Amino acid sequence: MEHWNSTLGSGFILMGILNDSGSPELLCATMTVLYALALTSNGLLLLVITMDARLHVPMYLLLGQLSLMDLLFTSVVTPKAIVDFLLSENTISFGGCALQVFLVLTLGGAEDLLLAFMAYDRYVAICLPLNYMVLMRPRVCWLMVATPWVLALLNALCHTLYIMHFSFCTSREISHLLCEIPPLLKLACADTSRYELMVYMMGVTFLIPPFVAILVSYSVILLTVLHMPSNEGRQKALVTCSSHLTVVGMFYGATTCMYVLPSSLHSPKQDNVISVFYMIVTPALNPLIYSLRNKEVMGALRRFLQKYMLWTHS
Repeated sequence: MEHWNSTLGSGFILMGILNDSGSPELLCATMTVLYALALTSNGLLLLVITMDARLHVPMYLLLGQLSLMDLLFTSVVTPKAIVDFLLSENTISFGGCALQVFLVLTLGGAEDLLLAFMAYDRYVAICLPLNYMVLMRPRVCWLMVATPWVLALLNALCHTLYIMHFSFCTSREISHLLCEIPPLLKLACADTSRYELMVYMMGVTFLIPPFVAILVSYSVILLTVLHMPSNEGRQKALVTCSSHLTVVGMFYGATTCMYVLPSSLHSPKQDNVISVFYMIVTPALNPLIYSLRNKEVMGALRRFLQKYMLWTHS
């Protein structure tokens, strides 16, 4: 079978979910609305956390990082998918494909680890409140911010270099919304079984330990909350933790299906739906889940909007 690479071919053809949908115009409009919502909500949440001094605490520092990751994550895929559909142009260069793989792995891996650190922050705040300022001192917080970025970046660099060194077959059509490892492996003209094991190990390493840590943290939190004498304190803790667990369930469920399940269980339609969910739907919903049920965030948002209205009318 004839091979091609970055010097012989012009790139890949992304045959994503918009091309396979029965009503692509409606799906494209939905994706546009979700992307606009993700940009607005994450951007506004980042702005409020940055501008309001009352939110300059570890919990909101980590939440701001989550909003930044979501904002970048959805921007890697959604604008190109929408523009390609409107212009009937669905090609991507070899370098552009490599960049997408790198950014998706970096941002996805960083978010996996960050969610675990956010769970630890809630554990310390609820179960060890007297030690909170010691255990979550500024140096520790910034270490929690930097660690996900550094580890995910190094992992993404290794996997991007490895996956893009394969020779790809004559067919350049990727049955996927974007360049990701699972669909790219199906085009490789080589035995990829050993590398598929590496991908599986990557998925297990970045998903399972953080997920277990999150479950342990929230299990201890739940036991502590049930023994709280104050109904108001119990309700506030449950609201915060239920919001976090909703985000965790959505993100980890989708990414586990994509990177831990064996290739034999993958199908193009399933992979497209999963990718849309954790790259477009989840980033749009995360800030709403965190902010709408959080009185401190809503109060900061109201103060910010009031200042903005006064400034515009002065």
